[in-house]
Amino acid sequence: MPFIDRRYIRHFDWISFGITALLCIVSLLFVFSATYRPEIPYSLFFKKQLIGMVSGFCIYLLFCIPHYKTVMRWGYFGYIATLGLLVFTLLKGHVGMGAQRWINLGFIKLQPSELAKLLFPAFATYFFYTQKDSLDFSFKEFLPILGILGLSFLLILKQPDLGTALILLFSALTLFWLAGLNKKFFMYGALFVLCTAPLSWKVLKPYQKKRVLVFLGQGDSKKERYQIEQSKIAIGSGGMLGKGFLKGTQNKLRFLPEGRTDFIFSVICEEWGFLRALLVIILYVLLFCRMLWITTHIKNAFVQLLAIGLIIHIILSTIINIGMVIGLLPIVGIPLPLISYGLSSLWVTFASLGWFNGIAMRRFHIGK
Repeated sequence: MPFIDRRYIRHFDWISFGITALLCIVSLLFVFSATYRPEIPYSLFFKKQLIGMVSGFCIYLLFCIPHYKTVMRWGYFGYIATLGLLVFTLLKGHVGMGAQRWINLGFIKLQPSELAKLLFPAFATYFFYTQKDSLDFSFKEFLPILGILGLSFLLILKQPDLGTALILLFSALTLFWLAGLNKKFFMYGALFVLCTAPLSWKVLKPYQKKRVLVFLGQGDSKKERYQIEQSKIAIGSGGMLGKGFLKGTQNKLRFLPEGRTDFIFSVICEEWGFLRALLVIILYVLLFCRMLWITTHIKNAFVQLLAIGLIIHIILSTIINIGMVIGLLPIVGIPLPLISYGLSSLWVTFASLGWFNGIAMRRFHIGK
């Protein structure tokens, strides 16, 4: 990190960096377990995840080096380019599992909706920063940024990717709440959602309706409910101490779908048991509490807003993923940050955490 002022290096947050590294070790262990075959111990998915981890830490450090204002400005224009990529994805994107969410670059499939989660906080914060010297905006002044959010939400929803669209929406609304958007907007918005719920139900795709009905207890355990039932069996059968690494029957016999991606926490619970799965949750809690604590020590309101925006999508994704695999929330396609297999999500998480650490290093030198 030779390009960073030495005054900043001493404030590098080694605690959050260390927790991130521990979660990455957990990821490699269980992507290995979820894809293990005696004839091919090191699967292609494990190798890709390992490469993703190594390159991810490089991305982490690269986002630490530039000044946060420079990266914020890049992020603003980058988000405009991301909107173009979202439109391109709908027109020429790669189709997989019934969704058109990726751009095939040959060596990797890029998911622009993941970039949207990373860059929207920079886009919104830079927009506010260039308008006024303080977070004191009328509702009319919020309209352009609300319009961009609405467009982004619809483009991602159209793919269809309801989970990522909701993560982006809730993350952005959290930022707007903290930025001082009139609270009546949220009250009227909630009332509007309730009143239009029947219409929204008709707009949902058939598989999305099934997921909601399954959450409400309907569906056949061998059809619609199969995925969540197998997840609960895996979690419950792990007991307190687990069946042992590489010994999870739901995982090894392939009863549990998507064990390396969205349902990797179920694999952890089956093989490690309740106590060690709880340790994974504690690592997340410590990471988020540490970052929120650092945020409270940032004096500049715009930078504080950016810092919260960089971590809120990770917090929401973690809560939603763990909630859905244990049956407390409907199933949506949200990976577990830093642990689930998937390079786009992994790199975006590393970039967010690195960007946040870059702010943390400079927090004592940021003016009001």
